[in-house]
Amino acid sequence: MSGDPALLSLLGGLAEAGYSFVTPTPETHRRVLERSPGRTAGDLRDVFGWSLPFEEGLLARPLHEALERSGMLSREGGLCRSRVRVASLDDRLFLHSAYPTERADSVFFGPDSYRYARFLAAELPRLASVGRLVDIGAGSGVGAIMAAALVPGAGLVATDINRLALRFARTNARHAGVTLEAIETSGLDGVEGPVDLVIANPPFVADPAKRLYRDGGAMHGASLSLDWALAAARRIEPGGTILLYTGSAVVEGRDALREALEERLGKLGCSLRYAEIDPDIFGELLDHPGYENVERVAAVGAVVAKA
Repeated sequence: MSGDPALLSLLGGLAEAGYSFVTPTPETHRRVLERSPGRTAGDLRDVFGWSLPFEEGLLARPLHEALERSGMLSREGGLCRSRVRVASLDDRLFLHSAYPTERADSVFFGPDSYRYARFLAAELPRLASVGRLVDIGAGSGVGAIMAAALVPGAGLVATDINRLALRFARTNARHAGVTLEAIETSGLDGVEGPVDLVIANPPFVADPAKRLYRDGGAMHGASLSLDWALAAARRIEPGGTILLYTGSAVVEGRDALREALEERLGKLGCSLRYAEIDPDIFGELLDHPGYENVERVAAVGAVVAKA
């Protein structure tokens, strides 16, 4: 287990200060900031939650120095700004990218991260035993880290093609006291040895900018979720399980992701239990090109079991 020393110091200092911040959707974030144009930060939540610029000297010296050593401190117009945000989930803190998440390598954390964690908390206790868990497209590592206490003794692996995501995931895990192997790879391609549990929260938006954390490809963004589920179904050991949390566009009352999984998983010796977790999320997507015929986007949970 490893982690970035400077970012570990930052998380440690924030934890000691009792820092807490629930990260909202980008649209909510935008609306909150628009209430007070030009506002500068007045406390830790403003700096590391709302991503506001701040005056030199606002942060305690250890926090400021840790942020600077990590390379996550920028300066603009005489003010400082953190290039990293920190979200809280239960008693954990998670590094992720500052708002707005426009860079190609942005690491996202938001309402889907919280729903993903709750989905895992509901499903993992149902499993008899887990020897090795792989969180594919792990991002900040929230899946594997929050799952750790529910699969005691299991080996934990996180994969991602985004180096910044793996840097954050390693550090978040180290701060949480979780042993995590982080591998830079796509899906399960670079994972050797047996795997009996795969968890995933793939990107599920059709994003013209093709941002790694956001773009799920065709099927209104559900194509990547389907590809990951099928690849994992081929790879997991008999008796293994896949826990997939994602979003799926509903068109004329039909969920294309659900239909595709139902059609194809049986041929791979797998059963499917599929449910809507939230019937309507990210409603602003319906205003985007390509979503003209979409009724709603649902947050869904799929539980795949291999015989």
